[in-house]
Amino acid sequence: MGQGLGALLRIREFAIAAAIVVLGAILSFLTPYFLTGGNLTALVIGLVTSTLVTIGQVIVLVAGGLDLSVGAVMAASGTIVGLLMLEGLSPWLATGLTLLFGAFVGLVNGLIVTRAGVSPLIATLGMMTIVRGVGLVFTEGFSVTGLDPAFAYWGQGRLLGLPPMVWVTLVLLLAFDLALRLTRSFRQIYYVGGNERAARLSGIPVDRVRVWTYVGSGALSALSGIFLASRLMSGTPTAGTGLELTSIAAAVIGGASLMGGEGTVLGAFLGAFLLAMVSNASVILGVSIYWQGIVTGVILIVVVTADMVLRRREGRGWGVRRAGSREVAAREARREAAGEPAAGEVGSDGGAQPS
Repeated sequence: MGQGLGALLRIREFAIAAAIVVLGAILSFLTPYFLTGGNLTALVIGLVTSTLVTIGQVIVLVAGGLDLSVGAVMAASGTIVGLLMLEGLSPWLATGLTLLFGAFVGLVNGLIVTRAGVSPLIATLGMMTIVRGVGLVFTEGFSVTGLDPAFAYWGQGRLLGLPPMVWVTLVLLLAFDLALRLTRSFRQIYYVGGNERAARLSGIPVDRVRVWTYVGSGALSALSGIFLASRLMSGTPTAGTGLELTSIAAAVIGGASLMGGEGTVLGAFLGAFLLAMVSNASVILGVSIYWQGIVTGVILIVVVTADMVLRRREGRGWGVRRAGSREVAAREARREAAGEPAAGEVGSDGGAQPS
């Protein structure tokens, strides 16, 4: 039984879920307000924006990239959708154009990284500054208000007791998680992040795959900003500050590697949920909001350190695991290129595992 429990704890998603349950039990003991319907509803609603951004971030990380522009795109999208509606566009048309804006920013990021060969850190850091500046220029730092009342449906309406944006986010979460685990086209993202050279030699369009991950990240960040604007009925150009680091922390806590080739959407979501619980707990317990960053950093370091120690005890140090992941990625990439059925499936840690 002990060995079985140890095996379960080595599954990153299960370990994080267990940590969430334990933290929830502790919080329910410390305060009677945590498990109230109102607090749990607020927790879920507040999780929407970070979940969408984290989905895009973990896919980029799996491909071996990094996107620091997600928070800026989210903020700019909230102001853009508001400004478009103030110009007389319908909520649907304004939403569609704003999603295209986010996808375009992602496209530019991807092309700079793949075609110009610029480091993802530098490329997306520069884009973060540009997009954040664009939002401030158009609004002069003020929030955009007076939006179309129909636009409030996604963030303030009710569908089965929750705002529709919650259900949309849940559908996207499940869709991307299953696609990354099961579909041939999305599995190529693991091969690209696990062993770029082998993927190229196997005929996988590495640059195109990477560009599409940035496009998806940009579109999801834009959708996050749209939902936030719908919830608040205003677009704030300064929103999303620090969200890029929070999304990276959530993805890494969930099992993603900054070196690429590992990670799952479900794990990243659980990481975001854990961080959201910490933030929520600090509010209901009356802890200063300035402690949240410290706690987030401590959780990130503890989780990653514990994972590394566990891997070394198993005789599978970081270097050994990375080498094995690259060998598996190369083998699976060759199978994909040859049109053969995959010999493995995406494991719970986000790597391709032999059957």
